[in-house]
Amino acid sequence: MLSFPDFKYKQLIVHFSGGKKERLRFRVDNIIIEDPDGKILLQHSCHRLFALFIIGEISLTSVIIQKSSEFGFPIILMKNNLRVIARINSSAEGNTLLREKQYSASTRKIEIAKALISQKRDNQIALLSSLRNKSEADKFAIKELQAINLSDAIDTYSLMGLEGLSSRIFFNAYFRPLSWVRREPRCKRDPVNLLLDIGYTYLFNFIDAMLSLYGFDLYCGVHHTFFYHRKSLVCDLVEPFRCIIDHRIRKAHNLGQINESDFEFEKDHFSLPWKNQKKYTRLFLKDILEHKERIFRFCQQYYRWFIREKSIEEFPQFKIS
Repeated sequence: MLSFPDFKYKQLIVHFSGGKKERLRFRVDNIIIEDPDGKILLQHSCHRLFALFIIGEISLTSVIIQKSSEFGFPIILMKNNLRVIARINSSAEGNTLLREKQYSASTRKIEIAKALISQKRDNQIALLSSLRNKSEADKFAIKELQAINLSDAIDTYSLMGLEGLSSRIFFNAYFRPLSWVRREPRCKRDPVNLLLDIGYTYLFNFIDAMLSLYGFDLYCGVHHTFFYHRKSLVCDLVEPFRCIIDHRIRKAHNLGQINESDFEFEKDHFSLPWKNQKKYTRLFLKDILEHKERIFRFCQQYYRWFIREKSIEEFPQFKIS
């Protein structure tokens, strides 16, 4: 398994394919992306690669898949709209002890879920509390969030209700300056919802790659229950870190980095044209990578906490700074 010093040495690479029949290949322990004329567009050592994101069309061979497994880095293939097409990954799938503990942890699932959602709610409070000129509505929202007692939840369904209430209060207050209406995942009714979907997608795939280092069954969640082809455990572990994306969008708005002219509106939803995607990808990845070491440590500590069946008081923590 990857150690923390090794992880600090590795890098996450995102490549936007120009749609010119680019080719991904391997040469002397390096991954190389070439255009049809053989011009090298990107070259990077496999030894220093944590994950490779390819956005757009590209061709690759079985050799690349083999080397991905040998060097232990995932390749995430995405459409121009950032929808994941495929994920080629080398994970510790033989960790049968861990998976046995996952499948038999039904009595602990609710306490783990509460710990994760509590951190999500606490980070939402931290973001609102960090606002310099808080309005009365902001102060009231903070008090409302603090008053929500997640320990009252007796099962995942009641916990989801409290989580939904917390998120609604938070979004209404935090994104009010962005003409916020409501959170509508995947509907893309406004630029902010679209950017949240994009940012959360990058965060999801980054944590997916982290958890794959240990051999978790990513489809076996604790809060998000079994659902066909949904990586419920990744959905669970993303929760404390959503604040990274929330903060980036509010900060980008304050700095005038979000321009409505960057987006297109058609058939009742917004989209982000290809030529403008790099701008927002850089914003999100910059913040995710600023926290990459803390995210790694959280996932590492979660694995150790889970496999050793420690008490909930020793559960790993992530607090937005």
